[in-house]
Amino acid sequence: MADTVCRHDASTGGGADAPRPRVRFRRLPSNPDLPLPERATLQAAGYDVRCAEEAALAPGEIRLVATGLVMELPEGFECQVRPRSGLALKHGITLPNSPGTIDPDYRGELRVIMQNLGPEVVVLARGERIAQLVFARFEVPDVTEAELLSETERGSGGFGSTGVG
Repeated sequence: MADTVCRHDASTGGGADAPRPRVRFRRLPSNPDLPLPERATLQAAGYDVRCAEEAALAPGEIRLVATGLVMELPEGFECQVRPRSGLALKHGITLPNSPGTIDPDYRGELRVIMQNLGPEVVVLARGERIAQLVFARFEVPDVTEAELLSETERGSGGFGSTGVG
């Protein structure tokens, strides 16, 4: 069973203590001192994660950047790895597989695939915030084959088929 944390949080709209899932992190030797992922504000959806190494990204380069963390997600949760808007705006840094998905059975190091879309080399300092983690519940549906599917107003229309004029 997953660990839970009981905490009163008025931002969730409830007045009673509610059990919350717990995401557990283990530090690797490359990260004995950096903060665990943390939210910048109480209303932030994402938890900022930091790089455990200095990384230089040349224009157009795609690189795997280490965080020095291993994570254990509760069953039924995924972790979405997303770009940070400040790095994107200031330097053209993005995550080419965004959002990246980490499954609850993955126990390898959390590493971030980063790409420099800007015109200059960008050096990421050890400890710099490089991505944000958003945790989400997911369901595992039964996948079946069917001869017929229900009709919709859109039908088989593709991209742009719901736009007007």
